[in-house]
Amino acid sequence: MPDIRHIRHRPEAPTRTQALAPGESIDAHHHDDHQIVYAGSGVLAVTTGVGTWFAPGTRAIWVPAGCVHAHRAHGHLALHLLGLPPGINPLGLDTPTVIAVSPLLRELILAYTRAPHDDTPERLRLRAVLLDQLRASPQEPVQLPAPTDPRLAAVCDVLHHNPADARTLAALATTAGAGERTLSRLFRRELGMTFPQWRTQLRLYHSLRMLAEDVSVTTVAHHCGWSSTSAFIDVFRRAFGYTPGTHNRRP
Repeated sequence: MPDIRHIRHRPEAPTRTQALAPGESIDAHHHDDHQIVYAGSGVLAVTTGVGTWFAPGTRAIWVPAGCVHAHRAHGHLALHLLGLPPGINPLGLDTPTVIAVSPLLRELILAYTRAPHDDTPERLRLRAVLLDQLRASPQEPVQLPAPTDPRLAAVCDVLHHNPADARTLAALATTAGAGERTLSRLFRRELGMTFPQWRTQLRLYHSLRMLAEDVSVTTVAHHCGWSSTSAFIDVFRRAFGYTPGTHNRRP
């Protein structure tokens, strides 16, 4: 969760390309503009007061105007930032959201954030096509919501520190001072998903982070708690559309 004691107000969301080293971060801030945040390489994590959104190269993160957020790089991150005035909201969304990035949308984002920032007819046409592609981009559920209930937070913290922990919710409940049914209701009410769904999202987040750091697929599968490497590959491919072995070789 961003540290609200040190939030910066940056009126305009810049359109630019920025390199971040592994583990480097951009502190909590907010803009008067909307922003599309895309990782051309590496893995991007965007954290707000209600959770963390994460995206490899097949995803981008929509950050609406006024939303306090912080960035963190996993692997060598080529960060592409695209600012849009408050009156231009091609997604019609007022909450952070992960969207799919097609090969065409990827090239449009790269070209727009690298091109000279002027209002030439060519650049305006490029933005118009980019906005059309954004409107057609499906949303993707790649998020780790942040719990507020201390009992739920205790369980989530245990698994954050050890995503391979295979204990059932009933077993984990003993560490939280709450019953299994209570925790199950809290997962649905606070996080909008079941415990198994949240744990899968957690493991995918940690797997992306480790793959960006060039950890082997087998080691990632073991560290993140999958029963086998093949099981990890299957879940990862269904979530992101490519295999973990190709993660760092994607253009």
